[in-house]
Amino acid sequence: MQWLKHAFAVDPPGPAEPTDAQKRAVDRVIKEVVRRGLAAPTLMALEMSRPLNFLGSQALHFFSPFVSVLTNSGGCDDFAEFLEQRGAIDYICTRIEERECELETRAADQTDTAVETAQAASTD
Repeated sequence: MQWLKHAFAVDPPGPAEPTDAQKRAVDRVIKEVVRRGLAAPTLMALEMSRPLNFLGSQALHFFSPFVSVLTNSGGCDDFAEFLEQRGAIDYICTRIEERECELETRAADQTDTAVETAQAASTD
C-alpha cells in the first residue's frame, strides 16, 4: 500500500535544481538566446508553454538521434532530462533574466568608460 501513497506525487513548487551537466547545457542555450537578442520572445514562449515542458522534453528525446548527427547529443539529452522536471521553466526564465542583466550592466560599464575616456581626451 506504500506505493499508492506516492502515486500522484509531484515535484515541489519553485525552480528545479539541475545537475552540473544539465546546468552547462542550459547555460549554453541561454547564452545563445541572450546573445541573439531573443530574451523577451523566449521568455514569452516559455511562459506560454509552461504546462507543456514535459512534452517538449519527450520531443527532444525523440529527435535526439537526428540531433546527434549534427551536434553533440549529450547536451541535448541533459537539456531534455532537465525539462522533465516541473520547475525547469522557472529556472530557465530566471537564468535568462540574470544573463540579460549581466550583459546590460557590462554594456553600461563599457559605455561609461568610453564616455570618460572621450571626456579626458577632449580636456587634454
